[in-house]
Amino acid sequence: MCGIVGYVGNRDAVPILLDGLQRLEYRGYDSAGLAIFSGEGVCVRKRVGKLGELAQSLRENPIAGTGGVGHTRWATHGRPSEENSHPHSDGAGMIHVVHNGIIENYHTLKDQLQIEGHQFHSQTDTEVLAHLIGQHYRGDLAHAVREALQMVEGAYALGIICDKEPGRLVAARSGSPLILGLGEGENFIASDVPAILNHTRKIIYLGEKEVASISAESVEITDLEGRPVTRDISRIDWDASAAEKSGYPHFMLKEIHEQPQVINNTLRGRFDEDGVVELRDIGISDDDLRNARKILITACGTAYHAGLVGRLLLERIARVPVEVDLASEFRYRDPVIDEGTIVMAVTQSGETADTLAGIREAKRRGARVLSICNVVGSSIARESDGVIYQNAGPEIGVASTKAYTSQIVAFALFTVYLGQLRRSVSREEAMQMSAEIRDLPSKMRQALEQDGAIFESRDRYYLAESALFLGRGYNYPSALEGALKLKEISYIHAEGYAAGEMKHGPIALVDHSLPAICICVQSEVYDKMLSNIQEIRARQGSVLAIATEGDREIARHADEVVYVPEAPEYLSPVLTALPLQLLAYHIATRRGCDVDQPRNLAKSVTVE
Repeated sequence: MCGIVGYVGNRDAVPILLDGLQRLEYRGYDSAGLAIFSGEGVCVRKRVGKLGELAQSLRENPIAGTGGVGHTRWATHGRPSEENSHPHSDGAGMIHVVHNGIIENYHTLKDQLQIEGHQFHSQTDTEVLAHLIGQHYRGDLAHAVREALQMVEGAYALGIICDKEPGRLVAARSGSPLILGLGEGENFIASDVPAILNHTRKIIYLGEKEVASISAESVEITDLEGRPVTRDISRIDWDASAAEKSGYPHFMLKEIHEQPQVINNTLRGRFDEDGVVELRDIGISDDDLRNARKILITACGTAYHAGLVGRLLLERIARVPVEVDLASEFRYRDPVIDEGTIVMAVTQSGETADTLAGIREAKRRGARVLSICNVVGSSIARESDGVIYQNAGPEIGVASTKAYTSQIVAFALFTVYLGQLRRSVSREEAMQMSAEIRDLPSKMRQALEQDGAIFESRDRYYLAESALFLGRGYNYPSALEGALKLKEISYIHAEGYAAGEMKHGPIALVDHSLPAICICVQSEVYDKMLSNIQEIRARQGSVLAIATEGDREIARHADEVVYVPEAPEYLSPVLTALPLQLLAYHIATRRGCDVDQPRNLAKSVTVE
C-alpha cells in the first residue's frame, strides 16, 4: 500500500518526486503530499484526492528545493483528508515523515506521548512516528530514527527529513518494501523500482530493520543498533517504457494484450536441449522436491486462484498431496507443517504482508519455501529457499492480469519438472506436455482476437447488479477469478461457484436479470457443465459461455458464446482467463469506472 519517493541531490526535487509518485499512484490514490527542503526550511504541501490535485496546487503556488520526500496514500488509519495525508510532522514542525505500513502499537505510544504533552492533529499512526522521532532528536536524525524504531511494533517503510539537516534523507524499513537508488551526485528512495527508473538503474534493496542515512554523495546503512550493514548493488535490466501504456487507453488493457509475450518470457530458458522442462536453478534440491510429503500453497487474491489451479496440476499430474490456504488465514489455523513440507508462496509483488508472514512461520516450523514471484530482490524472494520467477515485467494495473496467467504457467512448468522427479510423468509425457506449454503464447494471441466480440457484448451486461461465474474442474478457479475481476473494476457484485454447487443454494438467485458466465471448454466435465447451463436456462437465466473453438453444441444452450483455442484441460485456465479479463475491462469502461485505479484498492498489499 501507499507510494514513497525521496530525493537528495542538485536538481529541483519537486518534478522528480511528482514523476515518481505518478509511477506509484497504483499503490494508493486517496491523497498525496510532499515535504521539500527550501530556502526557508522544509515546505510541506498536501492535497486530498489523486495526484493531479497536488500537481495543480504546485502549479498555482510553486515550491522548489534540491531534496525532499513524497507520498501517495492508501488509507489505513483515518479517512482520506488533508490532515491525515502524508507527510506528517512532529509538534515542532521539525521532523517530516512519509510512511507505508501499519504501526501496531501506535495507540500505546500515542497515549504516552499525549501524557507527556504532545498534541496530535490526525487519526494516523504515522504522526505518532514523527513525534517519537522528534522526541529522540539530539542533532543526529539517523540516530533518532533508530532510537524511535526500537519502540515500534508493526510494519513500516519510512522516508524522513529534518529542518535542521538539509540535504539529508533517512530511510528505514521493516515488513514493507523500500529501495535505494544510486546516482551521480544524487540518490533516491522509493517503494518500487518504476518510480526512479528514469534516473538510475543501480538499486539497493534495504533489508529488514535497517536504516539508511542518505546524502547526495553517500549512502550509509546500519541496523537498529547502529552497526554498519553492507548491501549488494543490483542493476535493473528492464526499461522504464515497460511501465508505460504504449498507446493503450489503460494499463490493464495493455497488460491483457501483453500476455502472449509475457508467457514467452516466463518460458524462456526453462527447457533442456530436448525441449523438456528443466528447472534445476530454482534453489531447492531435486532430493528435497522428490522426497516432499506434502506441498502447501499460500497466497492472496488472484494469486490464490492461481494456487488453486496449481493444486489441481500438482495433485493430478505430479501425484503429490497439496493444500491451498489464503495467506491471511494460514498462520491462524495452526497448519501441520514439518520438514517434509514444501510451502509454495505465490505473489506478484513479493511484498504481500500476509504471504510474507506465512512463509516466515513455515520456515520457523522447518518447511522449505519455494515461491512463485515476479519481482527479483523482493522480500519474499529473498526469504525463500527457492524461487520460480515469473519474468512478467512490471504490472501497473491494480487488477492483476498478466501476473495471474504467468503464475499458472509457472505452476505448469513446476508440475512437469516435479512429475519427472517423482516418476509420475514419463519422459515421453514430459516432452508432450512441454510442447503443449510452449504452444500457449500462440493460442493466447488467438484468444485475444475475441476482444471485438467481447466489446460488443458489454452493453448486454453493464447494467447488471450481480453476476454468477461458473466452472468445474480446472476452471472452477477460473470462475472465482472472473468474478473477482468484475468486482474489482466494475463494482458489480459477482460470485464464482463450482457449477455443481448451483443446485445446493445459489440457483435461487437465477432469473432473467442475472447473467451467468459459464466456462464450458472441452474437458472431462463438459457434459456436466452443459447440464448446469440447462438448469440456468430453464429458470430464464441468461448465459454467456466461454467455449472451445469448433464446439457447435454449446450454441444451442447459451445466449452468447466466446471461443478460445483448443488446449489440454490442464492448460485451459490460461486461455479462459483472457476473455474473462476482457469482459470485466469492457463492462467497467462502459460503466465509466477507473479500471487502473479502482476504488479502495491498491496494487501491493503490504499491510495485514
